[in-house]
Amino acid sequence: MQHRHLGPCLSVSALGLGCMGMSFAYGGQPQADSIATLRRAVDLGITFFDTAEVYGPFENEELVGNALAPVRDRVVIATKFGFRISDEGKGPERMVGVDSRPEHVRAVCDASLKRLGVDVIDLFYQHRVDPTVPIEDTVGAMADLVRAGKVRALGLSEASAATIRRAHAVHPIAAVQSEYSLWSREPEAEVLPVCRELGIGFVPYSPLGRGLLTGAIRDRESLGADDFRRRLPRFQAENLAANQRLLDALAAMAAAKGVTAAQLALAWVLHRGDFIVPIPGARRISHLEENAAAASVTLSADDLAAIDHALPPEAVSGSRYTDAALALVDG
Repeated sequence: MQHRHLGPCLSVSALGLGCMGMSFAYGGQPQADSIATLRRAVDLGITFFDTAEVYGPFENEELVGNALAPVRDRVVIATKFGFRISDEGKGPERMVGVDSRPEHVRAVCDASLKRLGVDVIDLFYQHRVDPTVPIEDTVGAMADLVRAGKVRALGLSEASAATIRRAHAVHPIAAVQSEYSLWSREPEAEVLPVCRELGIGFVPYSPLGRGLLTGAIRDRESLGADDFRRRLPRFQAENLAANQRLLDALAAMAAAKGVTAAQLALAWVLHRGDFIVPIPGARRISHLEENAAAASVTLSADDLAAIDHALPPEAVSGSRYTDAALALVDG
Protein backbone atom coordinates (compact mmCIF):
# COMPACT_ATOMS: atom_id res chain seq x y z
CA MET A 1 0.00 0.00 0.00
CA GLN A 2 1.24 3.49 -0.81
CA HIS A 3 2.25 5.82 2.01
CA ARG A 4 1.28 9.41 2.75
CA HIS A 5 2.70 12.01 5.13
CA LEU A 6 1.13 13.53 8.23
CA GLY A 7 3.18 16.63 8.83
CA PRO A 8 6.93 16.45 8.33
CA CYS A 9 7.75 13.45 10.53
CA LEU A 10 5.09 10.74 10.11
CA SER A 11 4.86 8.44 7.10
CA VAL A 12 1.80 6.18 7.20
CA SER A 13 -0.17 3.89 4.93
CA ALA A 14 -2.63 5.76 2.71
CA LEU A 15 -5.45 4.05 4.59
CA GLY A 16 -5.40 3.59 8.35
CA LEU A 17 -7.59 1.63 10.74
CA GLY A 18 -9.95 3.19 13.27
CA CYS A 19 -10.06 0.84 16.24
CA MET A 20 -12.90 2.37 18.31
CA GLY A 21 -15.63 -0.06 17.30
CA MET A 22 -13.66 -3.05 18.53
CA SER A 23 -14.41 -2.13 22.13
CA PHE A 24 -16.64 0.96 22.23
CA ALA A 25 -19.86 2.48 20.89
CA TYR A 26 -20.76 -0.18 18.31
CA GLY A 27 -21.09 -3.16 20.62
CA GLY A 28 -17.51 -4.44 20.61
CA GLN A 29 -16.48 -8.03 19.89
CA PRO A 30 -14.36 -10.83 21.39
CA GLN A 31 -10.79 -9.70 21.97
CA ALA A 32 -9.34 -12.59 19.99
CA ASP A 33 -11.28 -11.48 16.91
CA SER A 34 -10.04 -7.92 17.32
CA ILE A 35 -6.44 -9.03 17.66
CA ALA A 36 -6.77 -11.14 14.51
CA THR A 37 -8.17 -8.14 12.62
CA LEU A 38 -5.42 -5.82 13.84
CA ARG A 39 -2.68 -8.24 12.83
CA ARG A 40 -4.29 -8.89 9.46
CA ALA A 41 -4.25 -5.14 8.89
CA VAL A 42 -0.47 -5.15 9.27
CA ASP A 43 -0.23 -8.03 6.79
CA LEU A 44 -2.22 -5.91 4.31
CA GLY A 45 0.26 -3.03 4.59
CA ILE A 46 -1.75 -0.85 6.96
CA THR A 47 0.62 0.91 9.35
CA PHE A 48 -1.60 3.59 10.96
CA PHE A 49 -3.84 2.70 13.93
CA ASP A 50 -6.16 5.07 15.78
CA THR A 51 -7.38 4.68 19.37
CA ALA A 52 -8.22 6.92 22.37
CA GLU A 53 -8.36 6.78 26.14
CA VAL A 54 -12.13 7.17 26.09
CA TYR A 55 -12.70 4.12 23.87
CA GLY A 56 -13.86 1.57 26.40
CA PRO A 57 -12.94 3.69 28.28
CA PHE A 58 -9.31 2.58 28.39
CA GLU A 59 -9.87 -0.95 27.03
CA ASN A 60 -9.16 -0.08 23.41
CA GLU A 61 -5.69 1.31 24.12
CA GLU A 62 -4.78 -1.90 25.93
CA LEU A 63 -6.15 -3.99 23.06
CA VAL A 64 -4.25 -2.05 20.40
CA GLY A 65 -1.04 -2.04 22.40
CA ASN A 66 -1.14 -5.77 23.05
CA ALA A 67 -2.06 -6.71 19.49
CA LEU A 68 0.60 -4.54 17.88
CA ALA A 69 3.43 -5.16 20.35
CA PRO A 70 5.11 -7.77 18.10
CA VAL A 71 5.22 -5.28 15.19
CA ARG A 72 5.71 -2.05 17.14
CA ASP A 73 8.60 -0.95 14.91
CA ARG A 74 6.40 -1.22 11.80
CA VAL A 75 3.36 0.79 12.92
CA VAL A 76 2.26 4.30 13.86
CA ILE A 77 -0.11 4.47 16.82
CA ALA A 78 -2.31 7.50 17.45
CA THR A 79 -4.29 8.08 20.62
CA LYS A 80 -6.35 10.94 21.99
CA PHE A 81 -7.04 12.80 25.23
CA GLY A 82 -9.48 15.52 26.16
CA PHE A 83 -12.57 14.05 27.79
CA ARG A 84 -13.42 13.97 31.46
CA ILE A 85 -14.24 10.34 32.24
CA SER A 86 -16.59 9.34 35.06
CA ASP A 87 -16.13 6.24 37.20
CA GLU A 88 -19.86 5.54 36.85
CA GLY A 89 -21.92 4.29 33.92
CA LYS A 90 -20.62 2.39 30.92
CA GLY A 91 -19.31 3.18 27.45
CA PRO A 92 -20.21 6.62 26.10
CA GLU A 93 -22.14 7.39 29.32
CA ARG A 94 -18.80 7.87 31.08
CA MET A 95 -17.89 10.85 28.88
CA VAL A 96 -19.02 13.72 31.11
CA GLY A 97 -17.31 16.76 29.63
CA VAL A 98 -14.00 17.94 28.28
CA ASP A 99 -10.73 18.60 30.08
CA SER A 100 -7.58 19.89 28.38
CA ARG A 101 -5.88 21.50 31.35
CA PRO A 102 -2.11 21.09 31.06
CA GLU A 103 -1.93 18.92 34.17
CA HIS A 104 -4.61 16.64 32.73
CA VAL A 105 -2.76 16.41 29.42
CA ARG A 106 0.39 15.24 31.20
CA ALA A 107 -1.48 12.71 33.35
CA VAL A 108 -3.35 11.20 30.41
CA CYS A 109 -0.17 10.87 28.37
CA ASP A 110 1.52 8.87 31.11
CA ALA A 111 -1.54 6.65 31.52
CA SER A 112 -1.87 6.08 27.76
CA LEU A 113 1.81 5.17 27.46
CA LYS A 114 1.31 2.53 30.14
CA ARG A 115 -1.89 1.10 28.62
CA LEU A 116 -0.38 0.98 25.13
CA GLY A 117 2.82 -0.55 26.48
CA VAL A 118 5.00 1.82 24.43
CA ASP A 119 7.85 4.21 25.16
CA VAL A 120 6.50 6.94 22.91
CA ILE A 121 3.11 7.86 21.43
CA ASP A 122 3.52 8.46 17.71
CA LEU A 123 0.60 10.90 17.36
CA PHE A 124 -1.14 12.51 20.35
CA TYR A 125 -4.41 14.27 19.57
CA GLN A 126 -6.58 16.62 21.57
CA HIS A 127 -9.90 14.77 21.14
CA ARG A 128 -12.13 17.83 21.49
CA VAL A 129 -11.21 21.48 21.95
CA ASP A 130 -11.79 22.63 25.53
CA PRO A 131 -13.40 26.09 25.43
CA THR A 132 -12.28 26.81 29.02
CA VAL A 133 -8.57 26.34 28.29
CA PRO A 134 -6.70 28.48 25.73
CA ILE A 135 -5.48 26.25 22.92
CA GLU A 136 -2.03 27.80 23.39
CA ASP A 137 -1.87 26.39 26.93
CA THR A 138 -2.99 22.92 25.86
CA VAL A 139 -0.62 22.72 22.90
CA GLY A 140 2.15 24.12 25.06
CA ALA A 141 1.72 21.17 27.42
CA MET A 142 1.59 18.78 24.47
CA ALA A 143 4.80 20.31 23.10
CA ASP A 144 6.47 19.69 26.47
CA LEU A 145 5.66 16.00 26.00
CA VAL A 146 7.42 16.04 22.62
CA ARG A 147 10.49 17.62 24.20
CA ALA A 148 10.37 14.99 26.96
CA GLY A 149 10.44 12.21 24.34
CA LYS A 150 7.01 10.87 25.28
CA VAL A 151 5.25 11.97 22.06
CA ARG A 152 6.48 12.21 18.47
CA ALA A 153 3.83 14.42 16.84
CA LEU A 154 0.76 16.44 17.79
CA GLY A 155 -2.79 16.47 16.45
CA LEU A 156 -6.20 18.06 16.94
CA SER A 157 -9.65 16.60 16.43
CA GLU A 158 -12.78 18.47 15.29
CA ALA A 159 -10.95 21.81 15.51
CA SER A 160 -11.85 24.92 13.54
CA ALA A 161 -9.50 26.56 11.06
CA ALA A 162 -8.87 29.43 13.49
CA THR A 163 -7.96 27.04 16.31
CA ILE A 164 -5.68 25.07 14.01
CA ARG A 165 -3.77 28.23 13.12
CA ARG A 166 -3.37 29.24 16.77
CA ALA A 167 -2.23 25.76 17.75
CA HIS A 168 0.21 25.47 14.86
CA ALA A 169 1.82 28.76 15.89
CA VAL A 170 2.76 27.21 19.26
CA HIS A 171 4.04 23.88 17.91
CA PRO A 172 3.72 22.25 14.49
CA ILE A 173 0.51 20.23 14.19
CA ALA A 174 1.01 17.03 12.20
CA ALA A 175 -2.61 16.00 11.73
CA VAL A 176 -6.18 17.18 12.14
CA GLN A 177 -8.86 14.52 12.57
CA SER A 178 -12.51 15.26 11.76
CA GLU A 179 -15.50 13.40 10.43
CA TYR A 180 -15.38 13.56 6.63
CA SER A 181 -17.08 11.52 3.94
CA LEU A 182 -19.55 11.81 1.09
CA TRP A 183 -22.03 12.05 3.95
CA SER A 184 -20.29 14.80 5.97
CA ARG A 185 -18.39 17.41 3.99
CA GLU A 186 -18.14 20.30 6.44
CA PRO A 187 -14.29 20.35 6.53
CA GLU A 188 -14.16 21.36 2.86
CA ALA A 189 -15.07 24.99 3.58
CA GLU A 190 -12.15 25.97 5.84
CA VAL A 191 -10.37 23.06 7.52
CA LEU A 192 -9.06 21.28 4.42
CA PRO A 193 -7.70 24.52 2.92
CA VAL A 194 -5.82 25.46 6.11
CA CYS A 195 -4.37 21.94 6.42
CA ARG A 196 -3.19 22.10 2.81
CA GLU A 197 -1.68 25.56 3.37
CA LEU A 198 0.18 24.65 6.58
CA GLY A 199 1.35 21.20 5.50
CA ILE A 200 -0.87 19.41 8.02
CA GLY A 201 -2.22 15.94 7.32
CA PHE A 202 -5.98 15.45 7.45
CA VAL A 203 -7.39 12.24 8.94
CA PRO A 204 -11.08 11.60 8.19
CA TYR A 205 -12.85 9.42 10.72
CA SER A 206 -16.12 7.69 9.79
CA PRO A 207 -15.28 7.96 6.06
CA LEU A 208 -18.02 5.36 5.48
CA GLY A 209 -20.64 7.41 7.28
CA ARG A 210 -20.55 5.08 10.32
CA GLY A 211 -21.45 2.21 8.01
CA LEU A 212 -24.29 3.85 6.11
CA LEU A 213 -22.29 4.28 2.91
CA THR A 214 -21.63 0.55 2.73
CA GLY A 215 -25.33 0.01 2.00
CA ALA A 216 -25.49 -2.71 4.66
CA ILE A 217 -27.59 -0.74 7.17
CA ARG A 218 -31.17 -0.52 5.97
CA ASP A 219 -32.92 -0.01 9.31
CA ARG A 220 -32.17 0.57 12.98
CA GLU A 221 -33.08 -3.02 13.81
CA SER A 222 -29.82 -4.16 12.20
CA LEU A 223 -27.93 -2.35 14.98
CA GLY A 224 -27.37 -3.86 18.42
CA ALA A 225 -29.36 -2.58 21.38
CA ASP A 226 -26.26 -0.89 22.84
CA ASP A 227 -25.03 0.56 19.53
CA PHE A 228 -24.75 4.32 20.00
CA ARG A 229 -25.70 4.95 16.37
CA ARG A 230 -29.29 4.31 17.40
CA ARG A 231 -29.19 7.78 19.03
CA LEU A 232 -27.87 9.63 15.99
CA PRO A 233 -30.29 11.63 13.81
CA ARG A 234 -29.08 10.09 10.56
CA PHE A 235 -29.98 6.63 11.82
CA GLN A 236 -33.58 7.46 12.67
CA ALA A 237 -36.16 5.68 10.54
CA GLU A 238 -37.39 8.72 8.64
CA ASN A 239 -33.87 9.82 7.72
CA LEU A 240 -32.78 6.32 6.74
CA ALA A 241 -35.74 6.15 4.37
CA ALA A 242 -35.11 9.62 2.96
CA ASN A 243 -31.44 8.84 2.27
CA GLN A 244 -32.02 5.51 0.59
CA ARG A 245 -32.16 7.06 -2.87
CA LEU A 246 -28.65 8.46 -2.39
CA LEU A 247 -27.33 5.14 -1.14
CA ASP A 248 -28.89 3.33 -4.09
CA ALA A 249 -27.19 5.77 -6.48
CA LEU A 250 -23.81 5.13 -4.85
CA ALA A 251 -24.33 1.37 -5.07
CA ALA A 252 -25.23 1.61 -8.76
CA MET A 253 -22.09 3.63 -9.57
CA ALA A 254 -19.96 1.19 -7.59
CA ALA A 255 -21.41 -1.79 -9.45
CA ALA A 256 -20.69 -0.10 -12.77
CA LYS A 257 -17.01 0.17 -11.77
CA GLY A 258 -16.85 -3.35 -10.43
CA VAL A 259 -16.27 -2.31 -6.81
CA THR A 260 -18.37 -2.19 -3.66
CA ALA A 261 -20.13 0.91 -2.38
CA ALA A 262 -17.69 1.04 0.54
CA GLN A 263 -14.69 0.91 -1.80
CA LEU A 264 -16.09 3.68 -3.98
CA ALA A 265 -16.81 5.89 -0.97
CA LEU A 266 -13.28 5.37 0.40
CA ALA A 267 -11.68 5.94 -3.00
CA TRP A 268 -13.55 9.24 -3.24
CA VAL A 269 -12.05 10.36 0.09
CA LEU A 270 -8.55 9.25 -0.93
CA HIS A 271 -8.82 11.26 -4.15
CA ARG A 272 -9.56 14.52 -2.28
CA GLY A 273 -5.85 15.10 -1.67
CA ASP A 274 -2.59 13.29 -1.01
CA PHE A 275 -2.44 14.77 2.50
CA ILE A 276 -5.62 12.89 3.45
CA VAL A 277 -5.46 9.54 5.31
CA PRO A 278 -8.89 8.08 6.14
CA ILE A 279 -9.27 5.66 9.05
CA PRO A 280 -12.34 3.48 8.42
CA GLY A 281 -13.20 1.15 11.23
CA ALA A 282 -13.46 -2.60 10.72
CA ARG A 283 -14.13 -5.39 13.16
CA ARG A 284 -14.35 -8.25 10.69
CA ILE A 285 -11.37 -9.29 8.60
CA SER A 286 -13.58 -9.47 5.49
CA HIS A 287 -14.55 -5.81 5.91
CA LEU A 288 -10.93 -4.84 6.57
CA GLU A 289 -9.80 -6.54 3.36
CA GLU A 290 -12.60 -4.89 1.39
CA ASN A 291 -11.61 -1.46 2.72
CA ALA A 292 -7.91 -1.97 2.10
CA ALA A 293 -8.59 -2.76 -1.55
CA ALA A 294 -10.09 0.71 -1.95
CA ALA A 295 -6.57 2.15 -1.90
CA SER A 296 -6.06 0.65 -5.37
CA VAL A 297 -9.26 2.06 -6.90
CA THR A 298 -8.60 4.81 -9.46
CA LEU A 299 -11.22 7.47 -10.14
CA SER A 300 -11.18 9.86 -13.09
CA ALA A 301 -12.26 13.48 -12.94
CA ASP A 302 -15.51 12.40 -14.59
CA ASP A 303 -16.03 9.71 -11.94
CA LEU A 304 -15.54 12.22 -9.15
CA ALA A 305 -17.91 14.70 -10.77
CA ALA A 306 -20.56 12.02 -11.18
CA ILE A 307 -20.29 11.00 -7.53
CA ASP A 308 -20.54 14.61 -6.38
CA HIS A 309 -23.60 15.11 -8.57
CA ALA A 310 -25.34 11.96 -7.31
CA LEU A 311 -24.65 12.63 -3.61
CA PRO A 312 -24.78 16.40 -3.05
CA PRO A 313 -24.23 17.19 0.65
CA GLU A 314 -27.37 19.32 0.83
CA ALA A 315 -29.47 16.29 -0.09
CA VAL A 316 -28.47 14.28 3.00
CA SER A 317 -31.25 13.99 5.57
CA GLY A 318 -30.35 14.21 9.27
CA SER A 319 -27.42 15.62 11.22
CA ARG A 320 -24.26 13.61 11.83
CA TYR A 321 -24.50 14.05 15.61
CA THR A 322 -27.07 14.98 18.22
CA ASP A 323 -27.18 18.65 19.24
CA ALA A 324 -25.34 17.82 22.48
CA ALA A 325 -22.50 16.13 20.59
CA LEU A 326 -22.31 18.91 18.01
CA ALA A 327 -21.87 21.40 20.86
CA LEU A 328 -18.49 19.77 21.52
CA VAL A 329 -17.31 20.47 17.96
CA ASP A 330 -15.08 23.54 17.81
CA GLY A 331 -16.82 26.33 15.92
